[in-house]
Amino acid sequence: MLRCSFLLPHLSAPSPSFSRVVRCSKMSTTPGPLCRKFVPVEQSEISSMSKPDGFNFRLVSYNILAQAYVKSAFFPYSPSPCLKWKARSQAILTVLQSFEADFLCLQEVDEYDSFYKNNLESLGYASIYIQRSGKKKDGCGIFYKHNIAELVIEEKIDYNDLVNSVQDGRTSCMDKDGNSLTSETESELKNDLELKDTENDRGDPNDPRVRLKRDCVGIMAAFRLKNPSCHHVIIANTHLYWDPEWADVKLAQAKYLLSRLAEFKKLVADKFDCTPSVLVAGDFNSVPGDQVYQYIVSGTTLVGAETAEDLPIPLSSVYAFTRGEPRFTNCTPGFTGTLDYILFSPSGDIKPVSYLELPETESSDISGGLPNYYHPSDHLPVGAEFEVVQA
Repeated sequence: MLRCSFLLPHLSAPSPSFSRVVRCSKMSTTPGPLCRKFVPVEQSEISSMSKPDGFNFRLVSYNILAQAYVKSAFFPYSPSPCLKWKARSQAILTVLQSFEADFLCLQEVDEYDSFYKNNLESLGYASIYIQRSGKKKDGCGIFYKHNIAELVIEEKIDYNDLVNSVQDGRTSCMDKDGNSLTSETESELKNDLELKDTENDRGDPNDPRVRLKRDCVGIMAAFRLKNPSCHHVIIANTHLYWDPEWADVKLAQAKYLLSRLAEFKKLVADKFDCTPSVLVAGDFNSVPGDQVYQYIVSGTTLVGAETAEDLPIPLSSVYAFTRGEPRFTNCTPGFTGTLDYILFSPSGDIKPVSYLELPETESSDISGGLPNYYHPSDHLPVGAEFEVVQA
């Protein structure tokens, strides 16, 4: 039986942004997962270390890397012990527990019934989950503390439904050389991620019905917070298609997501006579400034086909709003960049008061690429704490 102990850095006083390293071994110095902390937003009077008079809740989004994709051929640079499911599963669980989050939005969950559902249930989380279409084994899950929030309604999103809109003539889809603007950075992303999705999975790229059938999914749910205000919050979790050369497909998915989300918000508002806040989390496989990112945060794209009025629901990125987008949330030798986001509706009902710290480029814990002993996934978690603004 391995024994785990927390090794804390020598500090003269507690700091809200220090990290913990867990070492798990029998008289071994092999490092364990690094657990980062939440940093209060500058000039905020709310500390992320406590919940004072106002009601705060914490959300973390994390692509945990499906075990189905964990093969030594995909990650030859990673120490082999880090890739084994027994070690990875426990490391992921340790990291998830360290966040003390009220909501966890997880992507690439492929051991939901056999591992995550029950283990997170023992930590006080209830959950909802959608598996990807086709033969894919992973999916998206929202895990929530049932003593903090009550699930009132949920809907699942299958982006393969876009195929029907093409057949009905409601949506057009460009061919492979259509509005696909591929930067050098995005080309690096393709080189790294194509291991997870072969050409055989894709079919004829010139057939829009085939092109849009990427087996990607999302899930959205409305919760009633169990606090004096009983505020309603909508949380959506998604994982968009990866290939930067298929930017039109990712953009179509992003538009579908926001359209569904706007309809869902109206449904919740009418059904429960409320004005729900909206949070969207996930792996968008899109870097800051590209077409998908631009559309989600402003309603415009690089080709100028839309205006801000076309955006179904206004959203802001938490990190861009509080401290600037991180330099990266995905870190491998083939690609290092930001793909993961938490977005919120800047309605005034909720506001971010802290964010989960992320390593810098020179940080030793990300040296050589992920996953490694410190990070059990090739992605990093992103997180934020929100204050519910009392009316």
